[in-house]
Amino acid sequence: MSAESGADGRAQSFVVDATEAGTRIDALLAARLGVGRGAARALLEAGAVRVDDRRLGRRHKGVCVAAGSRIEVADFTAPAAQRARAEPELPLAVLARGRGWIAVDKPPGQPVHPLREREGGTLLNAAIARHPELHGVGEGGLRSGVVHRLDVDTSGVVLLATEAAAWERLRGAFRAHRVDNLYRALEVGRLEGEGAAEVELAVVRHRPARVAVVERAGGGAAGGRRLAGLRWRALAIGRDATLLEVRPRTGFLHQIRATLAHLGHPVCGDPTYGAPGDIPGAPRQMLHAARLAVDEVLAESPDPPDFAAACARLLGPPPW
Repeated sequence: MSAESGADGRAQSFVVDATEAGTRIDALLAARLGVGRGAARALLEAGAVRVDDRRLGRRHKGVCVAAGSRIEVADFTAPAAQRARAEPELPLAVLARGRGWIAVDKPPGQPVHPLREREGGTLLNAAIARHPELHGVGEGGLRSGVVHRLDVDTSGVVLLATEAAAWERLRGAFRAHRVDNLYRALEVGRLEGEGAAEVELAVVRHRPARVAVVERAGGGAAGGRRLAGLRWRALAIGRDATLLEVRPRTGFLHQIRATLAHLGHPVCGDPTYGAPGDIPGAPRQMLHAARLAVDEVLAESPDPPDFAAACARLLGPPPW
């Protein structure tokens, strides 16, 4: 049974059917509204959910619903219908453009896209102000046009699609591991030469996110695990740090950061995988997406000022 929309399009209500009886309220909301379990719990926490006129909160996330109960959800917009608000006052540096896509330079500390409609300050808020055609492309909603993402504190090239066909093609290239991504990573310790690493990673914490190297299960992606590989090459070596060129073969949450930490060389300034105060003067995780190439796309991002300054302090004057 589909949900009923209110007059403003933001209120939803539905009746629990027999097949759903005994389901946890957070799981039922996620299934009915087409959102993740976290988003469903956020609705509970906001007091937006009523079951038979009883308001529920986050502590009720495990409550099981009965057949025939009416569930009402206030102030809800389906994910695909949500819109990132345009913020033309935010700067946007376009590195390259082509038919159906733009490659932009993400500064450190800026999220790629908002998590809520009212959220601002993201790369997508800036891009959609210049390219309103991004709305609805790809996953749509608050991820409209986003082909791939970088961590908030990672800087560099981000690819956005302004047309659906381009999004499908470019996302397919990422899934097929055809994208040549080159990162620059300033890591703790001395690491000479070049090498490769292949580890199995799994998400061990969601908020804040953290992954860990786990024992190989003998497969590809299973049970939230992913086999992740990368190649690295030392570009410059200082007394306490090394600048690496890193090429990930696969894509997984925190892949480069977790793998380098597993090798005993965490990224300088990484609060999640490094030691507190590992390298003085690293204001954030020193990881930069410097180059992206796939099909006709070629985009390069210069080192941002904080990355260049950290390299100068730890490695000496350029070139590096």
